[in-house]
Amino acid sequence: MRTRHVVVLDDDPEMRRNLRTLLEEDGFRVTLAGEGEALLAMVPKHHPDLVILELVLPGMPGLEVLRRLQEQGRIPAIVVSSKGSEIDRIVGLEMGADDYLAKPFSHRELLARAHAVLRRSEHECPCDVFEFDGFRLDMTCRDVAIDDELIELTSLEFDLLACLASSPRQVFSREMLLDRVWGSSSEWQTAATVSEHVHRLRRKIERDPRNPRWIQTMRGAGYRFVP
Repeated sequence: MRTRHVVVLDDDPEMRRNLRTLLEEDGFRVTLAGEGEALLAMVPKHHPDLVILELVLPGMPGLEVLRRLQEQGRIPAIVVSSKGSEIDRIVGLEMGADDYLAKPFSHRELLARAHAVLRRSEHECPCDVFEFDGFRLDMTCRDVAIDDELIELTSLEFDLLACLASSPRQVFSREMLLDRVWGSSSEWQTAATVSEHVHRLRRKIERDPRNPRWIQTMRGAGYRFVP
């Protein structure tokens, strides 16, 4: 198996060094960047497998860096930020982050989440395309279209939708989705993480998110995709 390449973006030199040591000891190849412009310049050349970034940066704001990363091919990204409020986490995930950790964080937790994000990004489904009554999900191109209109999803939103759509009508508990989509558990993340992502996904794919057509809530049990 090839060595996975991680780019760390943080304006704190000590944090960059600490993360490099942590990740290299776990077998990753690591490149460091102190500004968003530097990271975006190296992405087309080095094609990193994962980006770990702070949001509070000199020059280009971290949220703008996240947005531009998505434009370069939905590169998996984990935010490790000094901004840890609920609204900061929600905005970071909305802008395309696959996961969000507030500083200070556990080194073991960061490594666990990094491996989980990489597993999701490399997951291959045996079926390439799912089509149901105007809904089309292409696993190869990672595209979703409803009534021939392409829907822009983050990498994590796509993985969540693909998990549900690949098993129509099966009910998935929030804990099952944490395991299958996030590669995590309630030890690391709360079930509310799943609820937040389902809410955002519905806003993008449902005509009426309050009365969802595709992703239904099974009260007390979880969620299911209805073809």
